[in-house]
Amino acid sequence: MGKTVADIMTPNPISVTPKTPLKEAITILAEKKISGLLVIDEQGKLTGMISESDLMWQETGVETPPYIMLLDSVIYLQNLSRYEKEIHKALGQTVEDVMSDRPITVQSHQSVREAARLMQDKKIRRLPVVDREGKIIGIITQGDIVRMMANDEF
Repeated sequence: MGKTVADIMTPNPISVTPKTPLKEAITILAEKKISGLLVIDEQGKLTGMISESDLMWQETGVETPPYIMLLDSVIYLQNLSRYEKEIHKALGQTVEDVMSDRPITVQSHQSVREAARLMQDKKIRRLPVVDREGKIIGIITQGDIVRMMANDEF
């Protein structure tokens, strides 16, 4: 049988809390040379993830959705709730303001093949590893999988 997530995951990944100031999270990402952080609550349960792409709103800003004017009324041609969420991210001051709040996870007993397929299907680079209670125990990244492949004999 193939390797499991537990065989190649990084245990005890670096994490922050939802109330961590955004500046602090950015500093951690830069100093540790990592592209994402897990966001956990006081009980150690995963509540979200913050990645470099979540932070791009801070620098790029938000484009106004397309609209038309009709009889002194503004009619937006796209969903305004998405625009409001983007503005919230662009103006965010804490991790909670900009994090992705529905991260996809795996458990340690799952196969690396399952994790790799999930990453590929969902177009994500990292997967938090949680136990049965939802507490974070590790992280598996695309890099972990590639290193495993390099170390295995073909």
